[in-house]
This record gives sequence, structure tokens and C-alpha cells, in this order.
Amino acid sequence: MGQKQSGQEKEHWKRSIEFNSPHLCGCQCLGPLSFHNGSMGSGLSMSIEGRHVERDRKTFQNGLAFSNRPIRVQEKIHLRVEQCDQHWQGALRLGFTSRDPSMSEPFFPPALAIPDLTDTDGFWASILPPGFTMLGAELIFWVTHRGVLVCEGPNGVRYRLLNGVDVRRPLWAMIDVYGQTRAVLLLGSEKKASLRHIQRSCPVPPPPPASHGDSCMCVDKGRPCRNSLDYRLSTDCITSTEADTFAEQDSEQCVVCLSARATEVLPCFHRCLCASCVIPFKRVFRNCPLCRHVIRPTGR
Repeated sequence: MGQKQSGQEKEHWKRSIEFNSPHLCGCQCLGPLSFHNGSMGSGLSMSIEGRHVERDRKTFQNGLAFSNRPIRVQEKIHLRVEQCDQHWQGALRLGFTSRDPSMSEPFFPPALAIPDLTDTDGFWASILPPGFTMLGAELIFWVTHRGVLVCEGPNGVRYRLLNGVDVRRPLWAMIDVYGQTRAVLLLGSEKKASLRHIQRSCPVPPPPPASHGDSCMCVDKGRPCRNSLDYRLSTDCITSTEADTFAEQDSEQCVVCLSARATEVLPCFHRCLCASCVIPFKRVFRNCPLCRHVIRPTGR
């Protein structure tokens, strides 16, 4: 019953957008904000006036999306996690690019933001702290005048995700709908123009609450629940290929020695090293062996 009501609310919201009177932008309007419809991952589908993107539930990747226009420095983008599939590892990644998505070659974008794009000049992206990617979480992210990528989570706490974004060039927002995050919704943006005035993107009808019925919440505290795999197979929640992936993940084998149990969690939240291998691995390597996220600063 709750799922049916949620679907009716979303349909009513879509119709209210279609029949809403045209918005006349003024000096305090930042313009429309949506996802770029000419450049997005092959696993994504777009809806709700280009402000909602959803990844195919059969894959954890190919979910890269970009803003439809350049984002100004200190323009704060509001985003909400709409759907989750907890049987994957990892979650939403956020960042910016100085590369115009409209001018990209036909095979752009690649499968992942990290490391496929972050190893290339003009792309900056970061994973998010725990709790930021839960179902219904509303996030705010922006880049400062000093090139710092900042994200504010549902609890109001701000995190400096990374430094070095080149603010001398136009920047497009980059959202990787990855892993456990399956759908996100752009809520708009705002920028402080002066002490008394705030510029905002074109107004849109308020969205309905995120629906639990659209998500697969079959994992308890990051681990598959008892019989959760059998449940998802019986409800056609995952494919046979994903079942094989789960069987491999359940062994939790260290990716270095391939014998001991993987118990150590890296800053990117991947648990892939055992207690004996983690220290020597960090001394030699700088990146996670699974996602290439930096785990040790250069020069240490």
C-alpha cells in the first residue's frame, strides 16, 4: 500500500512539473539545473525533467552523470539519494570536471569516476564519509575559491573531500551513481551573492519523500542478512552473475596473500587486506588495490 501511494505521489509530482507555468529568470536566478542529457553513463536512465538519474540495478558501474551547465565557485548543489541497493560495495562519488561534457567523444564517459577519470587531468572526484549515502540522505557539495571540494552531510557536518580543483576554468558537477547508490535527484542550487541576497537555481515543485519500496535493503550493517541471497534470487533482485560475485565476496580473502581473512578496512571502506599484509602494503603502495583511492599521502 505504501509503495502504491509513493508511486501516485511521484506521478502527481511529474504532472505538476509538466503543467507548471514557465519561470521567468531574474537577476537572482542561477538558471535551470539538471543532468546533462548528452553525456551520461550507459547504465543510467533520466527522468523528472532531467533532474533524476537511475542506474540499472544489474550493474554497480556505468553511472556517471554531469551537470547541464557550468557550476559557479561557491554554488552549492543540493542532492538527494533516492534509491539504494545494499548488496553492492561502495557508494556515491562526487566531484567536478573542467572538461565540457558536450565536447566529449562518443565513448565518454567511462565506467567509473575513480580511477578512470581522476587519473586524467581536469577531473576531481572523491568518495563520501559513512552515512552520507543512506537512502533519503540530502547532501550539499561545492568547490571553494581555493579549489577545495566540500560536502555537507545530513547531520550538517562539513567535510573537506579534496584539494586542488582548478577554479580558473569553467567547472561542471560530476556525480557517479556507483555501487550501493542507484538513483539520485537534483534538488537545486544556491549561491550567496551578498550579505543579504542569495541566488538560486530555477524553482521546482518540492519532491515527495524517497521511497523504501524502490530500493533493495537486504544488507544488515554492511553484511548480507541471513538468507538474503536466497531472498533476492527468489524475487529476481539480482542476476546469476551477481550471485557468483556475492559468493566470491563472502570468502573475504586478502587480495595480497590470498590465504588469510581480510579484516582491515581502508579509507575508501574496502575490506580487502589481512592484519599481516596491511602494514607492509601501505609502506609500499599509495592506493587501494580495488578502487585506487589514495590511502597514503605522497612522500610518506
